Amino acid sequence: MRYSFIIPIYNRPDEMDELLDSLSRQSYASDFEVVVVEDGSKVDCKQVVAKYEGQLNIRYFYKANSGPGDSRNYGMQRATGDYFIILDSDCLLPQGYLAAVDAQLKREYVSCFGGPDKALDSFTAIQKAINFSMTSFFTTGGVRGGSEKLEKFQPRSFNMGISKEAFERSGGFGNIHPGEDPDLTIRLWNLGYETKLFADAYVFHKRRIDWNRFYIQVNKFGKARPILNARYPQYAKATFWFPTLFLVGAVAGLLFALLGFPHLLGLYGLYFAGLFLVAVWSEKNILIGFLAILATIIQFYGYGTGFAISYYRIFVVKLKPEIAFPELFFKN
Repeated sequence: MRYSFIIPIYNRPDEMDELLDSLSRQSYASDFEVVVVEDGSKVDCKQVVAKYEGQLNIRYFYKANSGPGDSRNYGMQRATGDYFIILDSDCLLPQGYLAAVDAQLKREYVSCFGGPDKALDSFTAIQKAINFSMTSFFTTGGVRGGSEKLEKFQPRSFNMGISKEAFERSGGFGNIHPGEDPDLTIRLWNLGYETKLFADAYVFHKRRIDWNRFYIQVNKFGKARPILNARYPQYAKATFWFPTLFLVGAVAGLLFALLGFPHLLGLYGLYFAGLFLVAVWSEKNILIGFLAILATIIQFYGYGTGFAISYYRIFVVKLKPEIAFPELFFKN
């Protein structure tokens, strides 16, 4: 089996340099291909790619900006491998990444897999706190790749593999962003393909974002979910409401506390105290424990409000998603 890495990028040549360096250090013995798709960047990475032409079997394409999903499709259409591995440009790979993927596929072949993400020691405290809030079982329930105890695992496109056959039959990613990865996963399920978490195929995901951009990102995640629920109602879950209900409970707790009934608010205090202890224990850093609380509050607020607004517009007002949230859709 021959692998092709598909990497879309937009205005981040420094990230590409780090990612390609980690790809050049893979312990995997056989040849593999790297396809870089520049998505209309004003600051391109062509010279960075040229630096690795002697170390990697690498090809570079420049195209007009049409979003990450379409850029991944563009790369897979031009790749020569029979199994594609999709990465975000802000990821770094441990040396054994591709060897772990290959070993897992040989043990139990699956047409689509996803891997988890971890934080390097060199990451900033904010990066580590955001990584914790996005991956911890206590915040996301493991849906981003931290738990094997999932009925159906939805791979995320920062670290995702898909066979050439599954890509061609499904048509690849749609034009919604974010949400293009669960959208593709559900369509693969409907075609009869299985998905699986490869716990050993992890990446180091930098997430080069500040608090404001983190809020914008998770708010868009929240807006995308009701759109996917409307498309695929059989896969809608009550747990998707959790961040919104968490916010409603927090407001209710404050109101009850003002009326002399602090018990509900006390439960929130216990939750965040537990979250702090788990973050400190896992990261061995008290500062990250406090930042993890802030990251979780931003995550729940951003996702919860986005979900509520989207649910109202999609299910109550019954607007078309492209009209309700044009910012979530790229025009290919």
